[in-house]
Amino acid sequence: MRNYADQQEFILSQITNKCFDQRDLSGCDLSGIDLRGVDLSGVNFIGADLHGADLCGCVLTRANLSNANLMEANLREANLNEASLCEANLMNADLTQANLCGTFLWRVKFIGSKLWGTSLCGADLSEADLSKAILIEASLIEANLVRANLAGAKLCGAMLLEANLTEANLNGADLTWANLTKANLSEANLWETNLIYAKFRDTIMPDGTIEQPQILVS
Repeated sequence: MRNYADQQEFILSQITNKCFDQRDLSGCDLSGIDLRGVDLSGVNFIGADLHGADLCGCVLTRANLSNANLMEANLREANLNEASLCEANLMNADLTQANLCGTFLWRVKFIGSKLWGTSLCGADLSEADLSKAILIEASLIEANLVRANLAGAKLCGAMLLEANLTEANLNGADLTWANLTKANLSEANLWETNLIYAKFRDTIMPDGTIEQPQILVS
């Protein structure tokens, strides 16, 4: 019976073994494991425990991390292009400058997470919980944020061109200098939202009106 350290070392050797074809780590306990810079593309991590794991710079393209626990994990500069993280827990995780373009993030928990400069273009964030997340200068072009919870989130300078924010909760969010060109804010909650110097051009507002090019100062 392997102890915890031996088990993680064995798993790491299997992942990095070029002959390892199965790539199935669903449900495994990988908490705290160091996988910095490892190519994990296409690996099955469904329901795996990656709490506090170091995945900085990892390649996770098309990996399946649905229902995985990534709480407090380090995913700085990781490539998660077209990966699936549906209903995953990423509370307080660090995804600074990570690539999540086209990633499936339905109902994911990003509460308090760091997404500074992160690329989320075309990502599906419907019903995701991004409350108090740091999304400063993040790119959310054409992202699906329908019914997403962005209460208290920091979106200063974020790019939200053509993003779908229908019924999104932006209560107390900071959208200073954010670009909302052609974004859809139908029925969104903008109570106490900071919109100083935000850019609106052909933006659909919560009441259904179309906002023409201007600077809106709260």
